[in-house]
Amino acid sequence: MKRLTILALAVAALIVTAISFPHSRSPLIALSSAAMPALQELHTMAGVNTLPTQEIEDQSLVYPTAAER
Repeated sequence: MKRLTILALAVAALIVTAISFPHSRSPLIALSSAAMPALQELHTMAGVNTLPTQEIEDQSLVYPTAAER
């Protein structure tokens, strides 16, 4: 019974210690996410609006040719 009490107190102490430590984010991660510009700003900086409009053929569905049937 004495061992069980000591074990329970040790586990409780570990839990209290783990909870009491502050969980802080890395400053590098916080700065990099805060400094990220919006997608619209990135497009403007890259000059995407000045690119010519192109037609892209939709190839999401590919059908076999008559010879392969």
